[in-house]
Amino acid sequence: MRTLVIEDRSRRSWADPVSPRPLRLTVWEPTNGEGEAPLTLLSHGTGGQVAQLGWLAQALVAAGHVVVGVDHHGNTSAEAYLPEGFACPWERPRDVSLALDWALAAFAVDATRVSVAGFSLGGYTAAALAGARLDPRVVEAVLSGEAPLPPLPEMPDLLERLASRYDGASLAALVAASAADVADARVSRAVMLAPSIGSLVDDASLGEIRTPALVLWGDADAEAEPGENARRYLASMPHAEGWSMGRAVAHYDWIADGEAGDNLRRNALPAIVEFLTRR
Repeated sequence: MRTLVIEDRSRRSWADPVSPRPLRLTVWEPTNGEGEAPLTLLSHGTGGQVAQLGWLAQALVAAGHVVVGVDHHGNTSAEAYLPEGFACPWERPRDVSLALDWALAAFAVDATRVSVAGFSLGGYTAAALAGARLDPRVVEAVLSGEAPLPPLPEMPDLLERLASRYDGASLAALVAASAADVADARVSRAVMLAPSIGSLVDDASLGEIRTPALVLWGDADAEAEPGENARRYLASMPHAEGWSMGRAVAHYDWIADGEAGDNLRRNALPAIVEFLTRR
């Protein structure tokens, strides 16, 4: 495993507007193998780090995958939190597309076997790369305070922080950007673990997705309530499959230390690896 930082010169850093957007990558490579390897990209949950998905990366490397994970600028504990990182989830898929550009140039990978897997907000990120689009009317209602924010323990004062940095016109421009189509046709499979912000996604866009997806969740998830999130994605995406991992499985069990997390990951890994290595 190694880490590096690349830059997206088409976008600006939220911490320093005169600098390009930084992109911190973590790379896991197979130690042996012949021919072109499948490539899987990973996206972490809100405020987390992609290293929290190391359990999945290691299993995929053992199955012959090259794995590249992204720490999303402003929304990762690998750096200082920034309100835009929490308010602009549509920038995350663009991070993954840039990581894909880099990986295709850096490794001998099979460009026809590119997958994305993500946890929580990373699950939305995977869906967005497959074609899910946010509804800007709902985004506007949430960021203006007219509709409730999804659970956000890492930045409960998000709206106040945005108000201190953006006036009405600049906030409107921010919201307008949420309507962008950030799908990447190079992605051939998506894995969504306890995906979030389902209520912000345009349902019609989910119905247009042709990318196969695997959706897994726990019924005790209070942060990404399954009825509004995982089950909605599963029901609306025509080529999705998935199931609950159990009535007692909570949101953070996917990345938690201890017996509950170990058991969940042990039970989920065979299905995830099979789905991502299926031809």
